[in-house]
Amino acid sequence: MASKRPIRTLFSVASTSVRPSRSIARSCPETSTCAFSTSTASFGPEYETEAAERPRWQQTPVRMVAPFRIRPQPKGPAFKVNEDPRRLDEAYVKMLGPNGDKLLSEEVKWLAITHKSFDHGRRGFNDRLAFLGRRIVSLQTSLALLNSSTPSFLGTGAQQDGYGRAAFQHAALSGLAGLTTEAKDDVLSRSRLAPIAERYGLDKVTRWKPKRADNLQGSGQESVLSTSLYAIIGALALERGGEVANKVTQDKILSPLGFTFA
Repeated sequence: MASKRPIRTLFSVASTSVRPSRSIARSCPETSTCAFSTSTASFGPEYETEAAERPRWQQTPVRMVAPFRIRPQPKGPAFKVNEDPRRLDEAYVKMLGPNGDKLLSEEVKWLAITHKSFDHGRRGFNDRLAFLGRRIVSLQTSLALLNSSTPSFLGTGAQQDGYGRAAFQHAALSGLAGLTTEAKDDVLSRSRLAPIAERYGLDKVTRWKPKRADNLQGSGQESVLSTSLYAIIGALALERGGEVANKVTQDKILSPLGFTFA
């Protein structure tokens, strides 16, 4: 009859067979992360091979696309955004004048008119450009209220009270009304800036996703167009300098609002 090995011997043989060698243990200690890795992961490029040369503004990065849609499709008509570069160039020429489509680089031209609601912001959006542009337009508006003739919608002339008395008027004090926040907010209200953006055709090229395609006004179109207007000014300041941005602000935004400049 064959002799039976002790149970302790069997356990020692099994543990020896699965125990890593000393060279492996030294090169990869148990506390390191390589003790838990099973294979080397290889990640592909951000874009597919056939679309690798296409810029980000033109397509959604492949690795940012969900494998399936979670939310149901919205009801009502679909809102189609502009994808034609020639139509975008026409809007820039209409706003910035001849060769206006050459003042900004191709990527920045699309970024300035892309709202964060479009494609979930995966192609970039114009919030930062609009932040800079809003500061430039705000400064130029304050200077215009102080130094230029007062626009008609702000009111002119001394107002009399019920006793026939009028406030003291002086040429040096005529621009003080422009120092108030209310006066500047009245000039740069969305209801005044949106028609200017529509005049330049920005409503036809701005990329955004309205809540309801059959009710753009109720979906916040005025706010979106004002943001695009500010973003273009901010883009001009970054790529062409503050002097160009100030000039465009005066000629293309404040002059249509009723201000005059020397």
